[in-house]
Amino acid sequence: MCSIMGYCSRSAAFDAFRKGFDKTISRGPDDSRIVDTGDGFLGFHRLAIMGLTPSGMQPFKLGKSYVVCNGEIYGFEKLKQELSKKYAFESDSDCEILLPLYKEYGTEMFAMLDAEFACIIYDGDLEEYIAARDPIGIRPLYYGYDKEGAIIFASEAKNLVGLTDKIMPFPPGHYYKGGQFVCYCDIAKVDDVCYDDLETVCRNIHDKLVAGVEKRLVADAKVGFLLSGGLDSSLVCAIAAKKSTEPIKTFAIGMSEDAIDLKYAKQVADYIGSEHKEVYMTSAEVLASLETVIQLLGTYDITTIRASVGMYLVCKAIHEQTDIRVLLTGEISDELFGYKYTDFAPDATAFQKESQKRIRELHMYDVLRADRCISVNSLEARVPFGDIDFVKYVMSADPELKLNKYGKGKYLLRHAFEEGDYLPKEILWREKAAFSDAVGHSMVDYLKEYAQKQYSAEEFESRCKSYTHARPFTKESLLYREIFEKYYPGQSEMVADFWMPNREWEGCDVNDPSARVLSNYGDSGK
Repeated sequence: MCSIMGYCSRSAAFDAFRKGFDKTISRGPDDSRIVDTGDGFLGFHRLAIMGLTPSGMQPFKLGKSYVVCNGEIYGFEKLKQELSKKYAFESDSDCEILLPLYKEYGTEMFAMLDAEFACIIYDGDLEEYIAARDPIGIRPLYYGYDKEGAIIFASEAKNLVGLTDKIMPFPPGHYYKGGQFVCYCDIAKVDDVCYDDLETVCRNIHDKLVAGVEKRLVADAKVGFLLSGGLDSSLVCAIAAKKSTEPIKTFAIGMSEDAIDLKYAKQVADYIGSEHKEVYMTSAEVLASLETVIQLLGTYDITTIRASVGMYLVCKAIHEQTDIRVLLTGEISDELFGYKYTDFAPDATAFQKESQKRIRELHMYDVLRADRCISVNSLEARVPFGDIDFVKYVMSADPELKLNKYGKGKYLLRHAFEEGDYLPKEILWREKAAFSDAVGHSMVDYLKEYAQKQYSAEEFESRCKSYTHARPFTKESLLYREIFEKYYPGQSEMVADFWMPNREWEGCDVNDPSARVLSNYGDSGK
């Protein structure tokens, strides 16, 4: 990961900018640079992944224009080759193509990118700023306005605390220009439903996911893999193992007493021949890391925080004990193929509508978790299930096929990899378990028990009433909200609401986000 920031005003105070910007130096510990554009400041903290030499350091400059980008641009070599007819390049960095691309295509360039990115461009000829974010929001970007109305952009909300009264996430799939946010790609929208038959859909799912993994293996820094033992991360690892000439490096985490996933992760690792490392966490470590996790996340959402504790600790171990810089993860599969609760979708239209909602909100939940837990440990996340071509295809597939009519959730994904010896059958067809549960049911139980002791019934009732937006509804949610407010006072609207199953559906009107409370959880936790 890297960190970017832009203060789009000639009256911006350098010291205030620097103070805010340095709050995310762990995202890019290799080098830092701030430039004065003449109309404000652009800052860049570098984590070197592509083009490791000093020439790959940002901001890049072309004429009077500058760009900073936190991103990976896949297939940039082809664009670079075309642009080289007119522009000279000095580094091997993928992001160096952005200014020439902007000069040639303007804001139309953003729809051309196959990338996970957030960028800020200063157009020196027009003396204005342009910013943009990838269609899913895999790379973070936030914005706010100072007291004079000047806009400020930054990789994380913590950069903007104290510089603006209201911090908001930059909308994914949009660019900002001339004071307006313009949508260049609504990746969840389907213009034409694809009515391919089941076997064709599954074959395309296979091929597109394999391509999504393969392109994310390209890096000048060392690559590793988070392996939970669940379907999604196991498939990513299995595909990568087939594409790699050497054993891949996989990492798993679980509670020391009742980790569900560690045994499955080891089974997968043995099957694909990876170099596998297990990390154990204790109840004391879980509780000790809670405030740190909420501060680094910038959320009060229950399920995001629960799932982040294990992810943060395993990434911390990877950072401290290895020289790996890039991690591939299994996020975004659930939003495409279904959760446990989407088994209760009343019809295909409802399933598709829910999937679209989840994809559009991903940047506030699972994608946020993956980015922060990984980046705070000076690592970069890559998300194959978020591949633009893959997501567009799955979203366009006939939702009737995606309904769970097969007696097994995520059937399309499982069936797509049934041939080819990717995974043991018991892993490929294993029931879904939420990551926060699968690291060990005791972890969530410890958190809930700890929260229960913090408030009397009267304190809980009175303190909840002080919040109008996303009001806490359990002692656990109140605890998280109060820690959040300590670091991000009055900024709850950065997150739409608590991530919860669709309570409008029969069987989903529950008071906890864990799939454990659903009637169809079954063998998921075994």
